[in-house]
Order: sequence, then C-alpha cells, then structure tokens
Amino acid sequence: MEILIGLGGNLGKPDQAFARALEALADDGRVVTLSRLWRTRPVGPSQPDFLNAAAVIEWPAAPRSLLDRCRELEAAAGRDRAREERWGPRSLDLDLLMAPAVVTRSADLEIPHPHFHRRRFALEPAAEVAANWIHPLLGLTIEALAEMARQCEPDAILEVFGFKVSIFNF
Repeated sequence: MEILIGLGGNLGKPDQAFARALEALADDGRVVTLSRLWRTRPVGPSQPDFLNAAAVIEWPAAPRSLLDRCRELEAAAGRDRAREERWGPRSLDLDLLMAPAVVTRSADLEIPHPHFHRRRFALEPAAEVAANWIHPLLGLTIEALAEMARQCEPDAILEVFGFKVSIFNF
C-alpha cells in the first residue's frame, strides 16, 4: 500500500531528522518519492519556522503499523508527545496524511488526516509527490486542495529549497 506521509520539525536539525526517519522507514518499506524541503510559518504558539516535506511510502503492512513505526522514530528524535504543547515546537513530526481510497477512523489514527486538506504546509509538499491523488472524502485532487490553500493562506510558505533530503537520489 502506498501512503503519503508529512514530515515536519522546527527544533534542532529537522532535515537530518527527516533523513534518519526516511532511512529507517526504508528498512521496512520503500520510499517511492520525496518532495523538496519547504520552510513554513508555524501554526499554533509563537515558535521557530518549520521545515516540511512529504514522501510516498510503499508499506507492506496495515497503516497502523506505519503509524507505530513513525511514533518510535519521533521518540528516537527526541519528541515527547506526552509533554509537548499542542501544535508547539518539535524535533520531528511524522503524519500519515492519506492513502488512495482509504478511510480509517479510530481513536489515534485517522486517514485521511483530519486537517490535511486545510493546511498549506502539508499540501504544497504533498502536491509535489502525489498531485493527482484524490482525497477519498472530498473527491478533489491534492493539487486542487493545494490551490485552494494558496488562496486561503498566501503567506504560509516562506521558502522552498531546491534540494531534497540527501540520502535519496530520485
């Protein structure tokens, strides 16, 4: 199954945390493609800007197992979800954003991600790697959702880097 994940962070060296996480995910699955890095304004309390990216991961098991692996990788990068402020700064954030034709709702896993379609910081990198994927609840492509977000959040994106996380050659 292909799953779109969002990567984010604003503490330490997020690009290096992204590289380590993707390398670890590639041990169990396969990184199909990866976006460029995007510097974005934070959502929530006052804090440093974020780096964001998106990747399509081919995962051999249920999305729940990918979520569990992502939580392990976040903890290894120093994230403590129990103590952090909601939408506050973090070293690594790995979100399962979407999978084609998949809708899952449980206490701790929602696919598509419930805020994905409204967040330009997630939609722009996602549009680079899965522009034509159709949101299973809204019936719109990721590119169409990104275009709508550009209109609603014109100042959300601060900078786009012309390179990807360095461990992969796409």
